[in-house]
Amino acid sequence: MLPAPVARGSFPPLQRVGVVRLACCEPAGVGLHMTHWSTRSLARAAQPRGIAPAISHSEVALILRQADLQPHRSRYWKTPTPDDTFRHKAASILWCYERARSLAERGEVVLCLDEKPNIQVLERRCFTRPMRPGLIEKREFEYIRHGTVNFLVKLEVHTGQMRGWCLEHNDAACLRAVLPELLGEYRQLRRIHLIWDNGSSHIAQETRAFLRHNYPCVRVLFTPAHASWLNQAELLLRAFAARYLHRGD
Repeated sequence: MLPAPVARGSFPPLQRVGVVRLACCEPAGVGLHMTHWSTRSLARAAQPRGIAPAISHSEVALILRQADLQPHRSRYWKTPTPDDTFRHKAASILWCYERARSLAERGEVVLCLDEKPNIQVLERRCFTRPMRPGLIEKREFEYIRHGTVNFLVKLEVHTGQMRGWCLEHNDAACLRAVLPELLGEYRQLRRIHLIWDNGSSHIAQETRAFLRHNYPCVRVLFTPAHASWLNQAELLLRAFAARYLHRGD
């Protein structure tokens, strides 16, 4: 004889606790070779373990929602590592941002540089179908590749002006080739505060020597490790990609 159906949301406290406890266990710990739970897998696992005689995945979802648990979701996390230079590097960059206008008035400029490598140039095989009442926009899944682009941008902080270059390769040689054009208009200034991350083309000995010998007025400020978000050019590139490239054709 089948157990009587239980009204939605009326599970006894012990059954609710059992579902929550199971959701908080690693699936491998109860003999299941999965990396994480779904509401359906929890419902299937609850019955043979005597947690509830009969329970649906929607009822499991309700219990989890009331317990504010989301076992089907995860988020990346970077464990902080001690870095004695973080505060100093961050403070130096923020000092430049705060004084960008006053520095410009006395013959100095604050520049941010960043690259977005390997941007795929894609063409959809069929036209995108625009949205209509009750229907969202539909984009063709299949596409034709037209190569990749390495995009370098320079942000002049005190004016907000941004300029871009396409590089053949995202390496130190291609970066050095474009630096004269990038920095040429600022040669007459007293100081160039150049902010960028710790990319391999930036920290290369050839790049350091090139700047030291040809642009002694350049003061390079590297963002702290795992803190490239302090680079305003990176933030603008991220917004650019989301607004202009994400649905590009």
